Amino acid sequence: MTTLDPAIVSVKPVVLPAPGRGEDLRVRVSAPATGQALPVVVFSHGFGWSMDGYAPLADYWAAHGFAVVQPTHLDSRTLGLAPDDPRTPSIWRTRVEDLKRALDGLGRLEAAVPGLGGRLDQGKIAVAGHSWGGQTASMLLGARVLGPGGEPGEDLSDPRVGAGVLLATPGLGGADLTPFAAEHFPFMNPDFTGMTTPALVVAGDHDRSPLSVRGPDWFTDPYTLSPGPKSLLTLFGAEHSLGGIVGHDVAETTDADPARVALVQRLTWAYLRSALHPGDPAWAAARAELARDPGPRGRVEGA
Repeated sequence: MTTLDPAIVSVKPVVLPAPGRGEDLRVRVSAPATGQALPVVVFSHGFGWSMDGYAPLADYWAAHGFAVVQPTHLDSRTLGLAPDDPRTPSIWRTRVEDLKRALDGLGRLEAAVPGLGGRLDQGKIAVAGHSWGGQTASMLLGARVLGPGGEPGEDLSDPRVGAGVLLATPGLGGADLTPFAAEHFPFMNPDFTGMTTPALVVAGDHDRSPLSVRGPDWFTDPYTLSPGPKSLLTLFGAEHSLGGIVGHDVAETTDADPARVALVQRLTWAYLRSALHPGDPAWAAARAELARDPGPRGRVEGA
C-alpha cells in the first residue's frame, strides 16, 4: 500500500484470477481515503504501458472522489510477451476481457484496499482509455471491430458501464490505415455506429499517427461517427500524449505542457462526475469556465 497524498491511497498489485489468460490479471486501485458511494473508473492504458502509468489522471480522479482501477494488459512492456506468442493476435480482445474481469472483481478489489470496503458505488461505473486503451474502452461502450468483409464483429458492450472517456483514440480502419497498420493490426477496424453510451472524446489538433493516412481529425471519429450523447474536447497544439497524461517526464511526451494536462484533468473529471450523477453541474461549469477563458487551450462541442 502506498499513500500518494494525504487524501489518496493506492494499492498494487491486486491480483485477479484469470483462467485461460496465461497469467493472472494484475491491477492497481487508487481511491480517496475518505468518502462513501465512490463511483468507479476502469482505465485501459496505451500500448506497452501498465498499471503504473497515467498518474496525472489516476491520482487526480482519485483525489476528487473516484475509485480508479488500472489493469495491466498483456502488451505491457513489464510482461515482455514475445511477438510470436500465440496470444498476441487476440490481445485486443483480451484487453476488453481484462476490463470486464476488473468489473467482475470489484468486490475483491474493494477488499484489497484498507478502508475501502463497502465504499464503492457499483451502480456508477465508467471506462476510460488512452490510444489503444481508448479503443479497448470503446468496446464496452458499444463499438465493434469489423471483420475482413466489413461485417460487424461481436458486441462486447457492458451494461454496467454508464459513461466513457476516450483519449487520443484511433479512428476508422480500412483505407484510413497505412499499409503497415492494415497488415499488422487488423483489429484497428472499428465500427462506432453502435457506440451509444455517453462519452467524452478527447483529441489533439496536432496528433498525427504513423498508423493512419489521415491527419488529426482521425482521432475525432469516435465522436463524429457514434450516435447518442457525445462530447468532443479538442486540445490546441496537443499531440498524442495530450501534454503529458501518461506521466511526468515521460520520453514519449513530445508536447509537454502542464497547463494542458491540468485542463484534461479538470474537464475529464467534470464530465465523469456529471455523466454518472445526472443533474450534477460540474460539466456545465467546466465548459462555461473554458468558454470564458480569453486564451483557451481547447474547445468543447457536443452534449
